[in-house]
Amino acid sequence: MIVFRDRAEIPADFGPSAVAIGKFDGVHVGHQAVIERLRSDAAASGARAVAVTFDRNPLALLRPELCPESIVSLETKLELLAELELDATLVLTFDEEFAALAPEEFVQSYLVDALGATTVLVGDDFRFGRGGAGNPALLAELGPQHGFRIDVIQDVLLPDLERRVSSSWIRELLAEGDVAGAARVLGRPVAVRGEVVHGHKRGRELGFPTANLSPLTDAIVPADGVYAGWLDDHDTGIRHPAAISVGTNPTFDDVLTRQVEAHVIDRDDLDLYGHRVTVEFAQRLRGMVAFEGIEALKEKMSADVVEAREVLAARP
Repeated sequence: MIVFRDRAEIPADFGPSAVAIGKFDGVHVGHQAVIERLRSDAAASGARAVAVTFDRNPLALLRPELCPESIVSLETKLELLAELELDATLVLTFDEEFAALAPEEFVQSYLVDALGATTVLVGDDFRFGRGGAGNPALLAELGPQHGFRIDVIQDVLLPDLERRVSSSWIRELLAEGDVAGAARVLGRPVAVRGEVVHGHKRGRELGFPTANLSPLTDAIVPADGVYAGWLDDHDTGIRHPAAISVGTNPTFDDVLTRQVEAHVIDRDDLDLYGHRVTVEFAQRLRGMVAFEGIEALKEKMSADVVEAREVLAARP
């Protein structure tokens, strides 16, 4: 997939294109359905399949006090879109200059001149241009003038749940620690990536050595608690079953920021420092609590490992 970060990078003869516009935060099953429709439309007309997205949530500029945390980073979003076999993604820099564009200017400059759009897919709540003045109705009005048709995508529902798939729903599930539910809405497991760094080494002292992730993860970290999951070591290509802790370790009360720590089950001989890893969450086992003393903590950690092993063994 080609990534354009400015319309000037798009070759003059790039089009025709079928274009889907959206934030695509999380690239969840709703977004995946849109991209599947986009690819079908593109194939039918011999056009390129192109996603148009933003370098940040527009609310970060327009209403920062209302802007939610992104489910995944921009670079991860682009990786996920590439997996959907798009021809290209155009990343728009949502700054004051872009926000001031009139809707008609956006259509002419980006959809028509830059991409040669023949089909434009948007959600029914899509707004664009200065003051959010543009909407699907305006696109439908402008389309015949510029040679493109508008396709408004309806809400996507999970088969057994009468609720619209949305990034907001995923954030709610992650805030509750419901990683299994969030995985259904995402269409893939909840996971974060980072480098294994040195921590307090308290887990090793307690008999449960952990791989501590650097604070720079690429996705929303689920609620504090203990989880069953996996640690994928990118350096070795090995996938390890793990008991995962998220939080500030309230028993000791000396960790100032939330941490993701993964204890590789049945292995205490691994040296993972400096390795790039993905920690994948399968199921929440319990919330995070402060224990009365070290022995109580060790006993519960032993039980957590047993439960995590059982949970993972039962999964295909």
